Amino acid sequence: MADAPDPALNQPVGYVPPKVWTWEQPSGGQFANINRPVSGATHDKDLPIGKHPLQLYSQGTPNGQKVTILLEELIAAGHAGAEYDAWKIDIGQGDQFGSGFVAINPNSKIPALVDRSVDPALPIFESGAILIYLAEKFGAFLPSDPAKRARTLSWLMWQMGSAPFLGGGFGHFYVYAPFKIEYAINRYAMEVKRQFHVLDTHLAEHRFLAGDDYTIADMAVWPWYGGVARGDAYAGAAEFLNTDEYTHFNRWAGEVAAREPVQRGRLVNRGSGPEEYRLAERHSAADIDAIRARMKAAGA
Repeated sequence: MADAPDPALNQPVGYVPPKVWTWEQPSGGQFANINRPVSGATHDKDLPIGKHPLQLYSQGTPNGQKVTILLEELIAAGHAGAEYDAWKIDIGQGDQFGSGFVAINPNSKIPALVDRSVDPALPIFESGAILIYLAEKFGAFLPSDPAKRARTLSWLMWQMGSAPFLGGGFGHFYVYAPFKIEYAINRYAMEVKRQFHVLDTHLAEHRFLAGDDYTIADMAVWPWYGGVARGDAYAGAAEFLNTDEYTHFNRWAGEVAAREPVQRGRLVNRGSGPEEYRLAERHSAADIDAIRARMKAAGA
């Protein structure tokens, strides 16, 4: 059996994990005020309901962008029933622990969707589940051919399983942790580099992730990995990870980024960037149009 590490080398120096962990010390870091080891609501707060059958409760993080990009793609493709209201859930302020949100997502994570076109109204949570539900509901962006469908779902699940290493692993320790830990950053940087190489190698032989068809798999992967490569997430990460070297990945990322619905979807429920370009709520296409006109006028 290997010898136990020298506590003098631990971070913080001298730290030894207790036999049983208890919630006595805050976790530290930027999100310490909203992290807790129990589930459930912390306060009473009803969710607003708009005029459209689809009600989205989210924030414009990569997971939130997946759903708004799909909704904008569906609308652009002519699916009138995909019109939606999007309400911002400010996760930094703990909105996800309101009683109304917990009622539709007991896991208290964004995004969550309620389809009120059915009776009783149907809540769906987890971004991947929402993508599949909407794609099946409208018969779009999820191929019916068994082989193509399997490829699409394989890459969608790849994203769901891989992105936590990018976000909760690399992103947390590279940007949000209260101090830098070389071991943690190196461990997760290596894994994220491997993931980028997986994508780059695959996209060397395929236009999109599932082949020739643009699907919900692309919509799921792009906000996370495209966001890092574009410099939209984890300041300095694109240079640190040298994402420029992934030429096939960057070809794909640029093609997806150029799509009008993608540009529209990533503006919804935004919680970062200049205040004048944030769209806390979306109730019609005109809401996004106004933000885009403002950005165009400013050359943004």
